[in-house]
Amino acid sequence: MSPSPQLLVLLLLAVLLLFPLYLLIFSTKRALSKKIKLPPSPPKFPLIGNILQLGSLSHHSLRALAEKHGPLMLLHLGRVPTLVVSSAEIAQEIMRTQDLVFASRPSLKAIRIAFYEGMGLAFTPYGDYWRLVRKLCALHVLGAQKVHSFRLMREEEVAFMMEKISEASAALVPVDMSKVLNSFANDMISRAVAGKFFRGGGRNDLLRELIDEMPAIAGQFHFEDYFPSLAWLDALLGLNTGAQRLFKRWDGVLSEVIKDHGDRMKDGRHENNLVDLLMSLQEDSNNQSDLPKERSLTKEQIKGILSDMFSAGTETSYAVLEWAMVEIVRNPEVMKKLQDEVRGIANGKGLVREEELSAMSYLKAVVKELLRLHPPVPLLLPRESMDDCQIQGYQVPKKTRVLINAWAIGRDSKYWEAPEEFRPERFLSNTVDFRGNDFQFIPFGAGRRICPGMNFAVATLELALANLVLRFNWELPSGMTREEMDMAEAPGLTSRRKERLHLVAKSCIQLGGVLNR
Repeated sequence: MSPSPQLLVLLLLAVLLLFPLYLLIFSTKRALSKKIKLPPSPPKFPLIGNILQLGSLSHHSLRALAEKHGPLMLLHLGRVPTLVVSSAEIAQEIMRTQDLVFASRPSLKAIRIAFYEGMGLAFTPYGDYWRLVRKLCALHVLGAQKVHSFRLMREEEVAFMMEKISEASAALVPVDMSKVLNSFANDMISRAVAGKFFRGGGRNDLLRELIDEMPAIAGQFHFEDYFPSLAWLDALLGLNTGAQRLFKRWDGVLSEVIKDHGDRMKDGRHENNLVDLLMSLQEDSNNQSDLPKERSLTKEQIKGILSDMFSAGTETSYAVLEWAMVEIVRNPEVMKKLQDEVRGIANGKGLVREEELSAMSYLKAVVKELLRLHPPVPLLLPRESMDDCQIQGYQVPKKTRVLINAWAIGRDSKYWEAPEEFRPERFLSNTVDFRGNDFQFIPFGAGRRICPGMNFAVATLELALANLVLRFNWELPSGMTREEMDMAEAPGLTSRRKERLHLVAKSCIQLGGVLNR
């Protein structure tokens, strides 16, 4: 993220104060750079480097820079060398050929403060602890077999969402789809991670509020991330305050979750969900065969894993579902084809069941096209090189940060015809997929750090979208045209719409009874 205007003033002051030191460092590095071949770099400012060129939507800014300087660029974000990748070929070299070298994550200030030192899954450095957390989350929430076992849960949550939309539709008012879809995505991951008991006491509403704050906090500018020697400025200027406040609120919610599950487990009520599993690992110190030697899960680590699962699971699913509704309303011919397919296979039933999705080829093409145009994390989560290496003949030093612009790759005319247009038909005639083997299409990444929630997210997206078009005809509020729809994105790690989405839902199928929740 780019710094605020106030921080820009401070950056300029830093330039003036540290300029003599910069001259010494620059002359030394210039001499060294003649001996090694580094990737091409855009022109940069003294000391602050290329920070001002990032913009509020970095994936847009970096695509524009790549068009001028090539698909492999070395940016200097303050004192941090950052490799930017904007082509499928180079992405494949990093995420497959040299995947192990680039399998780690950088340490970011906001993540450390707000999310338990990054002890979840997404931002954990590569190593034994990351492997353990990934294994636990795959076995008990995100793995293909576990995702399939959540089939009935998904159908229940989708039925409940249909009921909420029907109530708004009956009142003849536009539906706040941002609110409905956010609530649905949060309920899905909360139930998978913590079970039905999580819903009590308005906890879901508070959790959604915290998750809404997460993208802005995670992308907030901190001096330490770019100028390690100026870390003291973060505390002096109050830049840590937002992350600290978010942490305290997260910690309060998660402490209640752990206490509630602990009380239930003492009473013999065990749901076999992720929270119960993590707590049993913590409590049974003699039965931790999955843990690395001389390690055990602490309560803080459990909270880190849970905060990661709740926030990432909600935010990414919600963002793509919202874009799904935008695109089908903007493209009525797509909505008509999708409805014809779904309604033909549903054959008069009031709810699409999960076993029927496999026959819906156009639905799957629509989902793929959504992920191509609107990847949930446009700049894949940053990687960090663990050793010196070579990419495309260029030297990449150890501890170089790496940003892979999945959004730009998915819109590259080298790989896609009419890349800016929403054309699901393109996926009816090819086998390109998003599971990490086709590097022109990597909305979930690839390699060791591929998004572990891919199966969960896609299953949720397909079932929700099929039922939304089965049950309702969708229109814009009166007086609004498709051309007037705001397509602006909000700044942050994920690809959210900037404006809330309100649509008119016209019911066309009566739902035969809501499933028990």
